[in-house]
Amino acid sequence: MPEQTPPPPKCKSREGVKVKGKKENVWSIDNDMAKSAAEKEKGRTKPRRRGRRVVRRKRNRDGRIMVSGAMLMEVETVLQTQEPVIRPAWNTFASSVSGIWKGLGAVFSPITAEMEPIDIGSRNEHLYDCYTLSHIEVVSTPSEGQISQIQRKINWVTLNPYGEVLQHVVGSNGIKDEDKTVNASLPPNQRGDLGTSRILPDFKSFDFEKSDLLEEDAMGNEPGLVFFEDGSYSRGPVNIPVGEVDDSKYYLTPTFKFEQCLVKGCHKRLRIVHTIEFNNGGSDIQIVRVAVYEEQWVSPANIHDHSDLEFDLKPFSQRKRTQPSELTGSWKVFEVNATPVFGDEMATEDSNSAPYVYLCTETLKKRSLPENPNYFGEEEMVDMQDVTVLWLPGGVTGYVDVNKDGILCIGVGWYSDEGINLVMERDYGLDGMLKEVRWKSELKRRWSDPHLT
Repeated sequence: MPEQTPPPPKCKSREGVKVKGKKENVWSIDNDMAKSAAEKEKGRTKPRRRGRRVVRRKRNRDGRIMVSGAMLMEVETVLQTQEPVIRPAWNTFASSVSGIWKGLGAVFSPITAEMEPIDIGSRNEHLYDCYTLSHIEVVSTPSEGQISQIQRKINWVTLNPYGEVLQHVVGSNGIKDEDKTVNASLPPNQRGDLGTSRILPDFKSFDFEKSDLLEEDAMGNEPGLVFFEDGSYSRGPVNIPVGEVDDSKYYLTPTFKFEQCLVKGCHKRLRIVHTIEFNNGGSDIQIVRVAVYEEQWVSPANIHDHSDLEFDLKPFSQRKRTQPSELTGSWKVFEVNATPVFGDEMATEDSNSAPYVYLCTETLKKRSLPENPNYFGEEEMVDMQDVTVLWLPGGVTGYVDVNKDGILCIGVGWYSDEGINLVMERDYGLDGMLKEVRWKSELKRRWSDPHLT
């Protein structure tokens, strides 16, 4: 089954997001609405860029950055030029992802990066966090000559009617009626007085054997799947339909899911699923949903008793958000890129085919803030074209960007306090074909910190 989708936020109204593309760039997001808005702006000190939508909120109430323009990255030194890398074996990858994974998840607005409801509770309240239990195993296919498949079954429970504000109100002395209502909706062993009613139940409070099914699917060595040695992967279509608009198919909305996974220390991983619509021959791009899951491996797939298995991850609503300043500075970047080789072999799932060429490089790079510091101004109106990076809780960044050459990039970042940033990026060209997938491990050059010298 596909992932359950929460009710769309108010800002997703399609009446104001019609876009007309440029001839030179099928990914262009210029539109008539932005043109009229630009005309109204004439005479002001600074002209506005045209874009899909307009965003007012970019900072949270406590001053945290929620969204921004794209960070700037420049190469300082090339430590190692491109060298070929052996393509990872399918059986090794399948083995690395199989097992029982305990996890948690949340959904965020692709416009403001705020947490969005993920489900509706028994009292018709919005719920913002979820716990997941994934059972992933390798299954042999009955057909002779076919490789094995990875079968995935994910159960979930939803919780937290407060949203991300939960971490800011714990311990409040204010007594509200909603405290009593929400307290009653918690499991009996989690109910307490009003001072503790906002504490979320932990993972072991729920019986996943009786919980709802979030998703069930199978993954083979499909053409659109690119995987790496550590078990990380990028999964999505090989090509996106672009070109002339066919008026006879105006009612069709090509919608794709792009799932990208990063692995940390073999037993923890992050998955971000972007759901994106492509209309008007690919000139109208709308990010429908951004779902984030962090999971921890707890046992092999053949162990069915999960009651005593440890799980120490906090829900996303209780985590801090990484700020742009933490990702600035010099980084040592090790990168592996996979480039598809289109041809007859691209359509096969034969284990002997080699549709991707893997190359690695090592560089010193410098990352800086976006060119326009006003991107971070408070309560300032900014075109959606300038809103690229979502700064999410838990060191997570997600971005969908179109560069000056028209390359569509769908990216994911995962930063940790140790100064390590893992990145996965997926590029599509002007023809809609998959152009490249990049996995990066970035290490911050902390020895340049004056406090450490």
